[in-house]
Amino acid sequence: MEHELPYGLRFSLLSRFFKKRLNEQLMEKELTGVQLTVLKELERLEDSGAAEVNQRDLENISHVTHPTMTEILKRLERKEFISCRRSSTDRRHKCISTTEKARQLRQELSEMDEAVLSELSQGLSRRQVEQLWEITDVMLHNAFKCYGKGSEEQSDKNTCKEPAGI
Repeated sequence: MEHELPYGLRFSLLSRFFKKRLNEQLMEKELTGVQLTVLKELERLEDSGAAEVNQRDLENISHVTHPTMTEILKRLERKEFISCRRSSTDRRHKCISTTEKARQLRQELSEMDEAVLSELSQGLSRRQVEQLWEITDVMLHNAFKCYGKGSEEQSDKNTCKEPAGI
């Protein structure tokens, strides 16, 4: 039966399984997928050298409303994954940063990710797993290039007509 599944459905099923397994493990940490997404975006902004990250930055990246982001941030702060303070450059904004607990979570998530991949890769040789990485790297590069979400150089060469939901 698996041989008859279209490629898109195969990737979709793998993605859903991956998310389901990670969500099960996140529930133990009392985190939701949405909260994790916001936390990861915050970490990404911090890693990129942003002097201050404010709520509006996270709203724009996550495409959520101000009240929704306010609730997400309140919960993350209550769970001690973030700290909020008034911005030193603009007192109207909250400056948001990750805590040590969030940085520890990053390592744990990496380990969870590896565990789920290992579960899905049972029966594959080490070389096959390496090939999977190589193949998906090329596919992601092509997707980013096609839909203008890659580097500046790539987005100028957008060869696709419509983004089809990426």
